[in-house]
Amino acid sequence: MASSEKHSPWNSHRLFGSFYLDLKAAVLEFIGTTFFLLLGLGGIQAATGEALVSGSNIEHVLYIATCMGFSLLVTAWLFFRVTGGLFNPNITLALFLVGVVGPVRFVLFCIAQLLGSIAASAILYGLTPGPLSVNTFLQQGINSAQGVFIEMFITAALVVAVLLLAVEKHEATPFAPVGVGLTLFVGHLWAVFYTGACMNTARAFGPAVVTGFNFPEHSKHWVYWVGPFLGSLLGSAFYAILKFMNYQELNPAQASTRPEDSPDAPTLFGGSEKEARKPESSGGADNASSSNVKRKPNGSEA
Repeated sequence: MASSEKHSPWNSHRLFGSFYLDLKAAVLEFIGTTFFLLLGLGGIQAATGEALVSGSNIEHVLYIATCMGFSLLVTAWLFFRVTGGLFNPNITLALFLVGVVGPVRFVLFCIAQLLGSIAASAILYGLTPGPLSVNTFLQQGINSAQGVFIEMFITAALVVAVLLLAVEKHEATPFAPVGVGLTLFVGHLWAVFYTGACMNTARAFGPAVVTGFNFPEHSKHWVYWVGPFLGSLLGSAFYAILKFMNYQELNPAQASTRPEDSPDAPTLFGGSEKEARKPESSGGADNASSSNVKRKPNGSEA
């Protein structure tokens, strides 16, 4: 009984044995989240101000998507080897669900990320003229259910990108921030017009706190908690299914950098020369083995 308690993941020694390291990492995660959202939300603030002057919409959406995607790419790459560069409670939740992040670090990171978002929004509010215009809200015609599911799917896409590119270790892992940032970029291209493309509860919470929840559709702020939360569950479940299926066996040489794993030149009727030679080589082997059979002088087999 005592032995089972000692090896339990909820044992107090295992939970708090690395508390000092977890706390230091959480402080750095706070700094990273502040940095990421200051750059991203700053771009949105500038894009919104430009749209009010010029009346442009397509450029507005593209500017916002570019700011958020590239902001995450840069800051996640900077903090990649420091804290992991999560900056998102929903990504942190997914890593907790798959066992990458412990419960103490999960709680500390979530607090740090929410506070980082508030700090970034407050700095932006103090540095730029006019009202803070980076809140997320549902566009007219989008109901709460639609908002929840849009946020769920784009957050799930971001979660899967993090799990497959950063958590799964392979030769391209050091470049994971590029793929993750581009995933955020694409999610914004789709959803920024409908929901503001939150994909990150901290991203919605910080500006809402600084503005006192005084913005259109503020009563539906819960959408940006429920939708990304469900996205974390969906993305983690999909990752678990892939691991259960041993997905590495489905396309084993896909991440290979060895030239010999490349296919041969294709034949006229499909396939490759390597595949086309298989029956011939096997037949040749049979012939070679039969020809190597020693015969006695009288012609009988040895």
